[in-house]
Amino acid sequence: MFNELPLGRRQLLRRVSAGFGSVALAALLADEGLIAGDEKTVDKRSPMWPKSPHFTPQAKNVIFLFMEGGVSQVDSFDHKPLLQKHHGKNPRQAIGKLENTQFNNIGKVMKPVWKFKQRGKSGTWVSDLFPHVAKMADELCVVKSAVSNFPEHTSANYFLHSGMGLQGRPSMGAWVTYGLGSFNQNLPGYVVLNGGQIPSGGLDNFGSGFLPATYQGSLLHATGTPLANVTPNEKVQGLQAAKRKLVQRLNQDIAKRAGRVDALESAIANFELAARMQVAIPRLMDLSDETAATKKMYGIDAKYVHTRTYARECIIARRLVERGVRLVELTVPMVNGYQRWDAHNNVAKNHGTNALAVDQPIAALLKDLRQRGLLDDTLVVWTGEFGRTPFAQGGRGRDHNEHGFSMWMAGGGIRGGMTYGETDEWGYRAVHDRVEIHDLHATMLHLLGIDHTKLTYRFSGRDIRLTDVHGQVLRKILA
Repeated sequence: MFNELPLGRRQLLRRVSAGFGSVALAALLADEGLIAGDEKTVDKRSPMWPKSPHFTPQAKNVIFLFMEGGVSQVDSFDHKPLLQKHHGKNPRQAIGKLENTQFNNIGKVMKPVWKFKQRGKSGTWVSDLFPHVAKMADELCVVKSAVSNFPEHTSANYFLHSGMGLQGRPSMGAWVTYGLGSFNQNLPGYVVLNGGQIPSGGLDNFGSGFLPATYQGSLLHATGTPLANVTPNEKVQGLQAAKRKLVQRLNQDIAKRAGRVDALESAIANFELAARMQVAIPRLMDLSDETAATKKMYGIDAKYVHTRTYARECIIARRLVERGVRLVELTVPMVNGYQRWDAHNNVAKNHGTNALAVDQPIAALLKDLRQRGLLDDTLVVWTGEFGRTPFAQGGRGRDHNEHGFSMWMAGGGIRGGMTYGETDEWGYRAVHDRVEIHDLHATMLHLLGIDHTKLTYRFSGRDIRLTDVHGQVLRKILA
């Protein structure tokens, strides 16, 4: 039996004030996705509530570094000494039969613009085009035998993102969030960080297609205003919350009368998510809590403006996976107008300026993820939609080449310091261990704990999946 007198209000507040602070801190950290929130406070009916994978995953998140336009494999990761020997010769005589190219303006055999060296303990060949990424060679699995079904940007972009070269199919990010949900209910599960330009084919590259609209990619601008209306316009305190409650009540009333309508249910979910994002997004995009050393490593203070832009993208991508976002895609900055990596006229200038924008930030991203213990369960994928020819287009450019190109993966269950597959001696056609886009998708899903043959959605009379009726997991590259 207690002999003390009952506590007064002020005494009670003094004694439990630390507890109140802890509760508030826990709530903030849960909002940011930095600790698990109380399951009782989250609506498990949310389509983004985390779902169980088919088996134990090796990766929790994906960062997809999209090099739109097509990086030249023979100038970056596919070392072919024969090009040096036959530089300037007629490719029909030196190489033999040539495939049709996008523009059929076929010039001479063209040697690599940048010198190749073997890097790291693994001895992986990487050219001087990527001096910073080259230092991370032992983290990379370089796939040298990727192929695409399309030689034109728009169809190839749709194919890379959705497994179909047509507009309107669900993107890989939509499939991932449909299958797994997200660890953070205050941010979209699938985020596209835009560095200045949308890829050919537009926003349909990131769409949800016939999947519920909740799973489509959400576009955030890496510089400037990240998202329209991310700051509330209402000046009167509580006014926005009152509006939101009214809209929610009206939507729910309509939903009861209309039944299950995807567009309506997604709209309700998006209204609620948008309100939470007004708190989460400003915190996410504010890099003031990053150390000076971290910013310098990424290139936030670089002289080249596009390096600074991509540095922000990469830092924000790391912050997103820290907060539990499932799939983050990065677009390339607006370098050389609308050329992207599309080096038809001058590969040296095009690739040189594009690499200057992305090389340092990407290497820093890999290093930062490793230092923070995040790389083991974050899969990083680097690729364009196709590669480029080993012969010139006209004089100094290279045309599209879907018959063999390079991509790389790191972290998240991937064996680092290795190469997989081969092109012929010209770096022209994949000849050994060909990797199709469906194989890439199957492997990404496998590392996330999903059997790609079982992740289906009933549409138009049949069960459809990201890999259609194709796709093999690349088991030789798994850790």
